Amino acid sequence: MSDIAIHVENLSKQYRIGAHQKNRNFREALQDAFVAPFRRAGKLLRGQATGASELDETIWALKDVSFEIKQGEAVGIIGRNGAGKSTILKVLSRITEPTEGYADIHGRVGSLLEVGTGFHPELTGRENIYLNGAILGMRRSEIDRNFDEIVSFAEVKKFIDTPVKYYSSGMYLRLAFAVAAHLEPEILIVDEVLAVGDARFQEKCLNKMQDVGKEGRTVLFVSHNMHAITRLCDRVLLFDEGRMVKEGESHQIVREYINAGMVTAAERLWLDQKLAPGGSIARLRSVRVRSEDNEIMDVVEITRPVAIEIEYEVLASNRGLLPNLALSNEEGVLVFCSLDSDPDWRGRPRPEGWYTSTVWIPGNLLAEGKLFVRVDIVSLDPTVPQCIVPEAVAFQVIDKFEGDSARGDYAGKIGGVVRPLLKWHTKFSPKKGKNLARA
Repeated sequence: MSDIAIHVENLSKQYRIGAHQKNRNFREALQDAFVAPFRRAGKLLRGQATGASELDETIWALKDVSFEIKQGEAVGIIGRNGAGKSTILKVLSRITEPTEGYADIHGRVGSLLEVGTGFHPELTGRENIYLNGAILGMRRSEIDRNFDEIVSFAEVKKFIDTPVKYYSSGMYLRLAFAVAAHLEPEILIVDEVLAVGDARFQEKCLNKMQDVGKEGRTVLFVSHNMHAITRLCDRVLLFDEGRMVKEGESHQIVREYINAGMVTAAERLWLDQKLAPGGSIARLRSVRVRSEDNEIMDVVEITRPVAIEIEYEVLASNRGLLPNLALSNEEGVLVFCSLDSDPDWRGRPRPEGWYTSTVWIPGNLLAEGKLFVRVDIVSLDPTVPQCIVPEAVAFQVIDKFEGDSARGDYAGKIGGVVRPLLKWHTKFSPKKGKNLARA
């Protein structure tokens, strides 16, 4: 019997921008059939041909990827955003089909790719546990045997008979991971979704995945957390622009990845001035996310303030400078921009030397999720960009059901790019209409 759990050979995945993909569900197929005549009519009115689309552009999310993973191995996949990491996991989890090549999977797969997949929102937590177990091919007696351990691990006993559409993202994640890890899959596939949880739960998940590996089962783990990757995985696959560019021992590959400046973490340093981003007037030397205790923070609790610290070198005197930053979420939505408004330096030229500009973001302002920080430095009079560094650093904001955040007593999902704790005041009157405004 072969000891290979996953065999991938010359696997490629192409997407056509603006076109509908083959892997649609029944509802989407019906919707397409209904709107197709209107879409064709609209093209004719605009004078467009109905054959080739005006958006007939293709991209390769994966290209000629080949690798093998043995049974019982714990393997990490790392790379920048858009490198193809999540796409390879979707192919291996049979969520999407490859365009070319193939992937052989030997064993029952439990996967957790993103919050929102795998559960039916109208079903309760209890019902979803049994549904997922049935999908994995487990008998009811097997699910019964693991049920209490799943609920205990997920810490959702109080809400187990509540429809999961009312769960917060953290509660949803805890239950989804507990199901994926405890229903005895032979291969466990986990994406960066663990970043949604708080630090304590992340630690709990890593311990569980280590236990799964020690039991001889296979773990495939995608993460931007290099500490978690090196702790859990013996081997790492490095992806870039849809290709697997390198594989090897985890500490070596992670070290090369960080040194190449490919990783977005809570701190970024440019030790060599020649390699530092900048122009003839100023160069960026470091950016970091830190706490009130001066600790580098890649996970920030929603009620706590967080600082973005920008260190730069001024190479030419007598010019005004304007350091600034922009925060965006994982969907690419701009959360806010902030420009250096320190009154001590407004309108003043800066002499040569080293500077550290720090901006504090108050607690109870940002919504939970991963945030990316773009850093710019602009020289003034005339305005000339000295450097623009997209995704200079990144950090995760986490919310908790227990605490004094804007969530209050509500456990469900909350939308928006910010989540301020606003002041509310409610008056009570035993008489109806007493507090109504006078005419």
